[in-house]
Amino acid sequence: MPTISDSITKAEKKSKNREHKRKMEEPEPEAEVVVESKKDKKKKKKEKGEKVENANGSVNGSEAINGSEELSEKKKKKKKQKTEEEEVKNNGVEVDEVRKTEDNVVVSGKDISDSKYKALNSFSESKLPEELLECCKNFSKPSPIQSNSWPFLLHGRDFIGIAKTGSGKTLAFGLPAMMHILNKRKNKTTKKVTPLCLVLSPTRELAQQIFDVLAEAGKPSGVRSVCVYGGTSKGPQISALKSGVDIVVGTPGRLKDLIEMGVCQLQEVSFVVLDEADRMLDMGFEPEVRSILSQTSTVRQVVMFSATWPLPVHQLAQEFMDPNPVKVVVGSEDLAANHDVMQIVEVLEDRARDERLVTLLEKYHKSRRGWKVVSISGDKQQKARTEALALFKDGSSPLLVSELFFDVEVVINYSFPLTTEDYVHRIGRTGRAGKKGVAHTFFMKENKGLAGELINVLREAGQNVPANLLNFGTHVKKKESKLYGAHFKEISADAPKATKIKFDSDDED
Repeated sequence: MPTISDSITKAEKKSKNREHKRKMEEPEPEAEVVVESKKDKKKKKKEKGEKVENANGSVNGSEAINGSEELSEKKKKKKKQKTEEEEVKNNGVEVDEVRKTEDNVVVSGKDISDSKYKALNSFSESKLPEELLECCKNFSKPSPIQSNSWPFLLHGRDFIGIAKTGSGKTLAFGLPAMMHILNKRKNKTTKKVTPLCLVLSPTRELAQQIFDVLAEAGKPSGVRSVCVYGGTSKGPQISALKSGVDIVVGTPGRLKDLIEMGVCQLQEVSFVVLDEADRMLDMGFEPEVRSILSQTSTVRQVVMFSATWPLPVHQLAQEFMDPNPVKVVVGSEDLAANHDVMQIVEVLEDRARDERLVTLLEKYHKSRRGWKVVSISGDKQQKARTEALALFKDGSSPLLVSELFFDVEVVINYSFPLTTEDYVHRIGRTGRAGKKGVAHTFFMKENKGLAGELINVLREAGQNVPANLLNFGTHVKKKESKLYGAHFKEISADAPKATKIKFDSDDED
């Protein structure tokens, strides 16, 4: 005898059969043409994987979801890494615009397309006072770094300049600094003259060179400068500071000493320049630089010039600059030499260097029998260094032996520097301000670890690469961190191959 439950079951079956038959008789809808974006497709695939799991709870469905999530995480990490790399490249700032000029200058930053930031074609376009432009009378037009930097610097923008030595960097930041000082003077209520501009330099010779340019350029407008550096008496430097100066040019060590003594007040400094910032940090002055910058006004315009753009310089810029600085690159951010310098590299044995040096000296000083020579070095008193430089500059002693050079015709590197960066800076002492220069360099097998970098520098500048230099290989050795040392180990080409070792799993225990 059929029960009530049997009747209900039969009724449900009939209802389901009727519904199925109705669906089968309905006409199929016309197919829609849908254009899906990549984003929609990815989303759809992920949803499909979730449905498989919900429908049957199978392992395949679960794996589809996990795989999709892992892929999504990888893409997020990759995108984040790319963003971080771009931030490092662009000084940690989102670069809205980039423009490239005909003379191979790349300008990047925010709002750079504004007409007021247009590169200058002549000195008159800068609208600087005549007394400031007096120092430019012997030049036909601004150099690339000057024409592209002045519009931004004169409008108060924080600025990063990547340019090689001898490109006119000193006046590129010097004249805007003086204009900044003249504008500040108008609003000053006291007659006391206190520093309004600070220029930091890695070496005393470079500091002196900057000072000479700024002191001469500032005479017509009455802008006074002082140069402070170690190795000499503090007395004259203290007297100059107390008498009142507008610009302080100095090396980090001596400047920090004078600040701690209370004789150098930087509270009103609102225009700060770090020149050759890469060398300054490479020489270990980062703690002093940070300490000095903390003494300047919190409302300041910061300018950084560097021949290269390594990570420590980038980090310093991030910390002390406005979030939206302008970056002007003349040539390349990578290690490169001044193209106005003819680079002649000779691979020599140690015993052959003296003879070759004499040959070169005879070539460049043919009319002399014997040579009058002076030298400067770190262990000499500054007075002796200054006297030697004076004799060299006036031609009394046409040969200078030094680790550092100035505006000279010929550079001879008897020993290859410890780093390729130093090599680039040394040969940059010639070929300045549009002049042509020559640099001879003796390279020995002891220097072979730097062969790859040197080859790249020579090739970038279109110079001849000696065949025996290529014999050392083109490998570029990785840089070591000054804080953490090496994160790598150099492996020679003939090193034995790695052996695969398989370990038992501990998971089963």
